[in-house]
Amino acid sequence: MNISNKTVLITGGGSGIGFEVAKLLSAQGNTVLLVGRTESKLKKAAEGLPNTVAIRCDITNEKDVNELIQRVSEEYPDLSVLINNAGLAFAYTHSENAGAFEKSTVEFATNYFSLVRLTEGFLPLLKAQPEAAIVNVTSIVAFAPSVRIPSYSDSKAAVHSYTLSLRHTLAQDTSIKVFELMPPLVNTEFSKEIGGEQNGIPPIEVAQGLVDAIEKDEYEIKIGQTADFRAFYLTAPNEAFALMNQE
Repeated sequence: MNISNKTVLITGGGSGIGFEVAKLLSAQGNTVLLVGRTESKLKKAAEGLPNTVAIRCDITNEKDVNELIQRVSEEYPDLSVLINNAGLAFAYTHSENAGAFEKSTVEFATNYFSLVRLTEGFLPLLKAQPEAAIVNVTSIVAFAPSVRIPSYSDSKAAVHSYTLSLRHTLAQDTSIKVFELMPPLVNTEFSKEIGGEQNGIPPIEVAQGLVDAIEKDEYEIKIGQTADFRAFYLTAPNEAFALMNQE
């Protein structure tokens, strides 16, 4: 797929992987819409990038999402690429006082339910384009959960399953291509609690891998160690789970 001179919307685009993707895509002549909760962070991110617009939206808020879809439909009717990158995680382990219900409710609201609502809301615009794509960002923990981020792992497994169904369904009667980006641990603010600063790969590596894969129509984008881990999981799931959770 050609990934230049298009309009691209990135959720969670103010930092981390989303921001690195925005830098690459804006440099390729795309109009980039950065969407997120914190307007000041988005504006700061957009300031240094050509053809980049900051749009504040809490993707867990129905009113905000409806206003976002309406604005984009009116001002950017040529939207061709939706990158569902926004996410959050709580680092904890299961116990009687973990608050797993409350934590997983918040995580699923952002990581899964909001993604589904945004995707469905933008389908009419994407279907109208001669060439379009949806990118859902999951994780290496979508295959074997990390017990340190259990409900985050659950939410990414849900997105993985949703992406498979969505890709199959849209391929029947649309030209929309559905990609899944599967990074390992990445060195971002998001992952500091779980060792990302020490052990994570640079977010630019993930962003470049995404752009390269879209251009080659590689729908399952396994970055870094994700490829080997996924293969290992398919042959030895119990051992892969143990490897994911070794101290």
